[in-house]
Order: sequence, then structure tokens, then C-alpha cells
Amino acid sequence: EVQLVESGGGLVQAGGSLRLSCAASGFTFGRYIIGWFRQAPGKEREGVSCISISDGRSDYADSVKGRFTISTDNVKKTVYLQMNSLKPEDTAVYYCRLDDYWGQGTQVTVSS
Repeated sequence: EVQLVESGGGLVQAGGSLRLSCAASGFTFGRYIIGWFRQAPGKEREGVSCISISDGRSDYADSVKGRFTISTDNVKKTVYLQMNSLKPEDTAVYYCRLDDYWGQGTQVTVSS
């Protein structure tokens, strides 16, 4: 069974940093694309970043380019999202996704 477990969220001041982790299990880690999504209160869930596990190619939403970095540790089967220069509008629940599987989410709150 595929399992995705996010961690690393919290409360941070604007301009600060957080690193989110998505620990994956239950599938062959090297063959998929894993994405980070977020959902703010009253808004639709949106894609933030994704990475191809096999070749490391990644993509970012325009709103986070230059501030967020996605990476993987294929030994630990974990995908990271390093978030720098955080803004209040980054406040949301962050989820990782593999195909139709979602994690439970981790809350990120950025105070102004």
C-alpha cells in the first residue's frame, strides 16, 4: 500500500524558512513523479512543485520559483521542499502526491 507522510510544517515569520518532508513507502521509489500541493483556507488546492524521481527534473509554480527547492533522497525514499523567503500568502496546508495517493498534509503558517 502506498503511504505518503508529510512533516516539517509550522509557524514562521515572513522571510523565514521551513523544510517539508514527504516520506514515501509501498512502491518502487525510482519510477514516479511526486508533487507538492497546497491549499489555503477558502481556496482550491494548487500545485507548488514536482520532481521526477528517476532523473531529478523538477518544475515549480511561478509563485514559488526562486524561493522553493524540491529534492529527493532516494535512499530514505523522501522528497523535500525547502521553502525560503516565506510570505504570508504561502500559508496553507501542504500535501505531497503520487498518482492518486495523497498524504495527510502539514500546516504551514507564515506571519507578517
